[in-house]
Amino acid sequence: MLKNFLLVSLFSGMLLSCSGFKAERVDGDESDEKALEITDNWVMRDTENAIDKIIQQMQNHKGYQRYLAKKSGRPAVFIAEVQNLTSESYFPISDLNDELLNRLSNMGDFVLVDEAARKRILEEIKYQNDGMVDPNTAKSIGKQTGADLLIFGNVHMRPETRKGKTIKQYSVNIRMTDIESGTEILRTRTKVHKYSEKNKFGW
Repeated sequence: MLKNFLLVSLFSGMLLSCSGFKAERVDGDESDEKALEITDNWVMRDTENAIDKIIQQMQNHKGYQRYLAKKSGRPAVFIAEVQNLTSESYFPISDLNDELLNRLSNMGDFVLVDEAARKRILEEIKYQNDGMVDPNTAKSIGKQTGADLLIFGNVHMRPETRKGKTIKQYSVNIRMTDIESGTEILRTRTKVHKYSEKNKFGW
């Protein structure tokens, strides 16, 4: 009886030790390397790399530079949402939009007019003028900054799979258009390829 109890206790201890959990903090590069071991989904480093390339393309774009040279002061840019046109509902499009906004803000070339922020401001102005706020302090509709430029874009993904091997080819496309003239100022595209291989025992 005692022998059986000791064997059960030993076996239980082995199971607990095998199912232990370990966590540690890592930097962005190491996190990206570890992510490639467990998933072929789009991760944060893919977002950062894609936006880095887009900003670099913008800064090197001759048409964009000519536009800025002719413009007196910083142009106001309306940032529409970059749309997720991939088949992946989990694609982190919000992260990509936020990263794009942050990088454009850091450039300092523009006065940013954020689509989401504009909607919230309009809702607040309507509330203030609906009799709920002192008329002397309520803000008026029609005093928001008019945008000179519109930035919009999309993300596409084309998967190719054969014999357990998959390549996902992502394309992030950004356009900048002059609102008054309707002419395109610049167009950028950056591509990200994600390769994965699945054997008969799993990943």
